[in-house]
Amino acid sequence: MTDKTAVYPGSFDPFTNGHLDVVERALGIFDRLIVAVAANPDKRQPLFTVEERVHLIKGALSGHDRVEVSSYTGLTVEYARSQGANTLVKGLRAYSDFDAELQQALMNRKLAPDIHTVFLMSSFAHIYVSSSILKDIASYGGNVSDLVPPGVAKALKEKFR
Repeated sequence: MTDKTAVYPGSFDPFTNGHLDVVERALGIFDRLIVAVAANPDKRQPLFTVEERVHLIKGALSGHDRVEVSSYTGLTVEYARSQGANTLVKGLRAYSDFDAELQQALMNRKLAPDIHTVFLMSSFAHIYVSSSILKDIASYGGNVSDLVPPGVAKALKEKFR
């Protein structure tokens, strides 16, 4: 039997406890999970560089031996294929997430019918947490330490010092 590998793509700017929850639940389904930081130069300027995000995520996931963290450019489905994965994992918090993610999944399906998308609902504890809200709170000196892994909380404090 071959290993079931999935890719969990995203910008992860920053990586939250909600993202961590999706990782942990995906590991209950897949043998190997690749957290893939999208290096998209067309998106608005991120708070953390791609290298910083990869570093922070690796720190948050240091105890997870079946998880790899990397970055990529280009089409997500092509990256997944290059990694031997035929599944993309996407986390959902609300209906608005589903609408946008469904459009993306349908286009990915058109581009690569052999790559499937699996949606994992956020746990109730993280349903209201988004990276943009966290950055906003942290920029005003608010405490987000219970919403992000410790290394990310420290990095946010340093960014907004």
